[in-house]
Amino acid sequence: MRIAFIGQQDFGKAVLEAFLQRGDTVAGVFCAPEKPGAKPDVLKTAAEEKGLPVFQFPSLKSPEAEEAMRGLDADIGIMAYVLQFAPQSFVTIPKHGTIQYHPSLLPRYRGPSSINWPIARGEQQTGLTIFRPTDGLDEGPVILQKTCTIGPTATLGEIYFDNLFPMGVDAMLEAADLVVAGQHVEIDQDEDAATYEGWFRAAEAEIRWSAHAEQIYNLIRAANPAPGAWTTRDGQKLQIFDSCLHPVRRLGDVKGKPGEVIAIDDDGFSVCAQGGRIEIQKVKAEGGKKVSAADYARETGLAVGQFLGR
Repeated sequence: MRIAFIGQQDFGKAVLEAFLQRGDTVAGVFCAPEKPGAKPDVLKTAAEEKGLPVFQFPSLKSPEAEEAMRGLDADIGIMAYVLQFAPQSFVTIPKHGTIQYHPSLLPRYRGPSSINWPIARGEQQTGLTIFRPTDGLDEGPVILQKTCTIGPTATLGEIYFDNLFPMGVDAMLEAADLVVAGQHVEIDQDEDAATYEGWFRAAEAEIRWSAHAEQIYNLIRAANPAPGAWTTRDGQKLQIFDSCLHPVRRLGDVKGKPGEVIAIDDDGFSVCAQGGRIEIQKVKAEGGKKVSAADYARETGLAVGQFLGR
């Protein structure tokens, strides 16, 4: 098939290479322009290395972008991780239209941080959707879905790189074949079941030690490795990555107040929260590098009885 490719970053690069490897023709690649001083996107670099035409329009709504798309005479458009808005006047130009990847089970978790939020909320399952892009964000009809389990200790990095990334590459190939062959079915999303969440960034990743320990643990997993859950110590930001949840079963097991460091050992240090304690295993102090929590405690003089987040 002849493809018009729209994407960016490592996922876009992997999907592009998968289509090329199996012998499809990529007529051209659209990717967003770099910000001043930024390195070229890895998708752009890969496309240029393969001698593919690369288009970088500030807006895909422009007449120039539409003209470029028409000139490709593509069978299908492939959107693999796209942050630019792609209007209907652009995505409907290929003979069989365009399909898009989204890392959630639509209509749940529409939005730009759809991997983080299910983990932060303690969901046990997530997945990916290949759908028709419309002018509503992540609102188009569904063509294909794949599910994966969110294990009780799984982090954002594990769910994405071990599951949604490789599954997504394969799903794009599968969906493209179905659409071009006319064998696909498009199912409208159930608006009554739909949710939308915005960005999961530093503000959303702040730990509030008065929250339940399970909520804090899920937040840490959802932000690992990025943006990194964080708290403060003596007014300085402290990011927390690897951790372990230890529920409290009895009143007699409660050893401190929320946010209080209640234990330090060779595995790290533990902080009290409602309903349990969080054993912290890897941290990054403001201006520093990721280190084991045990090394951080030893090198900075962290002591039992000190509080985080105050």
